[in-house]
Amino acid sequence: MAFMHALRPTLVFAGLGISVLGGLLATEASAQALKVATAYKLMTLDPHYADLNENTSLLSHIFERLVYQDEKMEPKPGLAVSWKQLSDTQWKFKLRENVRFHDGSKFTAQDVVATVERIQHFLKPPSGGLAAYTQAITKVTAADPHTVVFETNGPSPTLPLSLASVFIVRHQANGFKTTDEMNTGSSVVGTGPYKFEGWQSGETLKLVRNDDYWAGKPGWSDVTFRIIESPAARVAALTTGEVDLADFVPARDVETLKQRGVEIESTSAARSNFLQFDVGREQLSGVADKSGNAIANPFRDVRVRKALAIATDRNFLTEKILLGYGSPASQLFPKGMPGTSGQLTVEQPDFEGAKELLAQAGFKDGFDVVVGGPGGRYPGDSDSLQAVAQNWARIGVRVQPAVAPYTVYANKLDQGEYPVWYAGCSGNTVTICLDAVLASKNDDRKTGSLNYGDYRNAPFDDMLAKAETIEVGPKRDEAVASATEFVMADYPIIPLYHFHHIAGHGQRVATYTVHPRGWTTAMQATPAEE
Repeated sequence: MAFMHALRPTLVFAGLGISVLGGLLATEASAQALKVATAYKLMTLDPHYADLNENTSLLSHIFERLVYQDEKMEPKPGLAVSWKQLSDTQWKFKLRENVRFHDGSKFTAQDVVATVERIQHFLKPPSGGLAAYTQAITKVTAADPHTVVFETNGPSPTLPLSLASVFIVRHQANGFKTTDEMNTGSSVVGTGPYKFEGWQSGETLKLVRNDDYWAGKPGWSDVTFRIIESPAARVAALTTGEVDLADFVPARDVETLKQRGVEIESTSAARSNFLQFDVGREQLSGVADKSGNAIANPFRDVRVRKALAIATDRNFLTEKILLGYGSPASQLFPKGMPGTSGQLTVEQPDFEGAKELLAQAGFKDGFDVVVGGPGGRYPGDSDSLQAVAQNWARIGVRVQPAVAPYTVYANKLDQGEYPVWYAGCSGNTVTICLDAVLASKNDDRKTGSLNYGDYRNAPFDDMLAKAETIEVGPKRDEAVASATEFVMADYPIIPLYHFHHIAGHGQRVATYTVHPRGWTTAMQATPAEE
């Protein structure tokens, strides 16, 4: 599928993506209940508490954003019908009229002002997980009941994309509600297609149709999410008909489910999983010659990094380990998404070429290395490390996979205990991952948050920084792609694969559109006619 550019630079007109309308606009006769088994363990009803898919996915039934990011990662009008950049530091958003909150109150510009105020000044750590999306905003003004003007602390060409992650809450004259107060359920009032009905933390979320929804009556009369963290239990619930829809279906269960009449839908995730090198330190624990003697950090030499990259069989990982529910990666987001390069490709391994590069770098006999990774955090994570170990053994690099539960792995990674490790990154734009994983650590620019290996490439930093000053659209995409091509030629990481989000549904669901962000919503499902 070809992905379209994220946002036109001047004005976006009203309209809704197909994915938004999929589960809406039903007639009274066709309305029915939807039961969903989800891996998402919703722990709060506060839409601003944390930037987690658990919140983003489940609470999107109740709360809405000014901008919605569709299944092509392209912004579409939500509560805003259009937006326009007035200057480098000013944006104007026109709001949708005739929208009401679930309590009957009108949606106005004052609700947008209150939302930003709550995120920026009311919530305190550990709450306030959406602060990063509003940090560029210095002032929000309600120019009229349906016009909002944002002022920023500098050029902010991606402000609409940032606001695509912010749920709008109702302005209340008596002040903001705390997270604890929202968790009682009494103040969980949004403008979304479904109203809050009940919640048991970590167990269930119950919703009922909003008959007065501005986009039309939703297709499901009510929706119940059952939080089932075990993949096997989710599959079992789907197989027996206890639920109509299940998310995060393991690839190994797909064929069995198909044989039992379950429909399977999937799409490539807006993310990648990759191997990352520690290039910052001169000497590394976990790296030695074949006699066990410590050696200088081999990953500082681009020839070594390239040798390991071209010796990694990424097609094997997607075909044999992910069972076809993944695509080999050459960059941080799947090819075709905004800002990705069409020139970067994944080729078959070149073991002889890899041996030659190692010899040129002074490692004719190879070396030994520990490679860290989580077990069960991502599809194919531990099995991929075993496959990579077999690949690298063919060029003389002996790998000791160090697989650990995610919390243990993350702590060791933070402590710098791994010379090479398996990691991942996702986001609403590829620049988020480029900034976090490959850009040099820079507190002022807030880059390098996931650059644990201290990789530094000043020309790339400059290219990326310049690209990010360009308004969202084709020119920005081209500049980001060029920066990606430049940095990937230096082999700072080895992209492994983009795994697929897989969902299954029974016959009561006619269609289901899987979102690349991994969201699970009733709006992505259309009811079958009974």
